[in-house]
Amino acid sequence: MSSGETPPADEPSTGPQIGVSVALLLADLMLIAGSVYCVGTAGWADSYGSDSVAASGAAQAMWLLGGSAVLTGGGLLALGWRIPGIVQLVVLGVGAALVSAMGTG
Repeated sequence: MSSGETPPADEPSTGPQIGVSVALLLADLMLIAGSVYCVGTAGWADSYGSDSVAASGAAQAMWLLGGSAVLTGGGLLALGWRIPGIVQLVVLGVGAALVSAMGTG
């Protein structure tokens, strides 16, 4: 498609996709921040005992973020919304890896 052509009728234009991406990015960052905070405080509070609570909380947060990445990112890609779908997969996937690393470290 050259720069002068309009997108096909079944594909959303880039403007709404970027708007949805920004809105979902804010929600994703809040979810990741909450997960990091919860795992971090559980690890800090549990540092006086065993590591079972921090590892368990990190595993739960990792599954939450990873599942959210697959469901929302995959769903948006299936609907043809490529930009927000890829943003969801990348941001939530990186968040899941971050929280997982916190639990093992």
